[in-house]
Amino acid sequence: MKLADFHYALPQELIAQYPSEQRTASRLLTLNKTNGELADKTFTDIVKLLEPGDLLVMNNTKVIPARMFGHKDSGGKVEVLVERVINPFEVIAQVRASKSPKIGSSIILDNRHTCQVLAREDAFYRLAIQGETSVLQIMDDIGHMPLPPYIERSDKSEDAQRYQTVYAQHAGAVAAPTAGLHFDEALLAQLADKGIAQAYVTLHVGAGTFAPVRVENIAEHKMHHEWLAVTQATVDKILATKAAHKRVVAVGTTTVRSLETAARSGQLSAYEGETDIFITPGFEFQVIDALITNFHLPESTLLMLVSAFAGYAPTMQAYAHAIQQRYRFFSYGDAMLIY
Repeated sequence: MKLADFHYALPQELIAQYPSEQRTASRLLTLNKTNGELADKTFTDIVKLLEPGDLLVMNNTKVIPARMFGHKDSGGKVEVLVERVINPFEVIAQVRASKSPKIGSSIILDNRHTCQVLAREDAFYRLAIQGETSVLQIMDDIGHMPLPPYIERSDKSEDAQRYQTVYAQHAGAVAAPTAGLHFDEALLAQLADKGIAQAYVTLHVGAGTFAPVRVENIAEHKMHHEWLAVTQATVDKILATKAAHKRVVAVGTTTVRSLETAARSGQLSAYEGETDIFITPGFEFQVIDALITNFHLPESTLLMLVSAFAGYAPTMQAYAHAIQQRYRFFSYGDAMLIY
């Protein structure tokens, strides 16, 4: 398929700039991928739409306050966006400055913390923190939540909580697994009371999730790498759900990528390591039966993944419906359930 196949025109005002007043107050568009039937609902209807014995699988990565500001030792202003924490004192990061920093030079963050530029690879730099304070401690002290580029405002105090799932556990993501933002503790408890089980994967979402596809033939696109873990406990829950002829419901595209990576051999098994899986129409899904997801950018790899699961035509029709009905789009926007 071609990149242009995944284009759609989105009015700027439908891009959500702030979260809804309450996590569960979002709208929910349901899509039956068998017959293409659409229905407009609210997110709390998920309790009625899921059945006892279904399994919700969620990504419990935790967003780190990865955006920091400072200056080069030569004086120029710098913005550092951490892409990945390598160890307590080294990171891979994007560095934005009027002139690219030189290898061996220093960056002073918030006039307090110094890091040295060790190397450069493509658009990323390897930075080493000087001193005894770890990079996670520094980010907790001076970092800002790395809101996506289409949110055209500075981060605010509420973003530290709202651009994070309530079940976030393992620090390492620089973008939120946004389908999970719609759940609060009370809704998760309601689902559990109904007999809907829960399991977790961890995939540390990288800034590459926002990288545009730059080739017209999508088969030529090279995906960024992300680290993930699917535990044996999660595998066991999935296999038990399948054996009971119930549904595995993935919360978000990152959960889909995690599970389908762990089943790449044809059999689901525990997995820890890197993935660059690129899911496009024609992909044969091994694990998931239903998907909760947000509305994604035009021409994005995430929209391609949704099209692979729901079918290309039903997906594009659903997006046209969402625009017509004035749904809110992207990270702080509304949700879809595809079943």
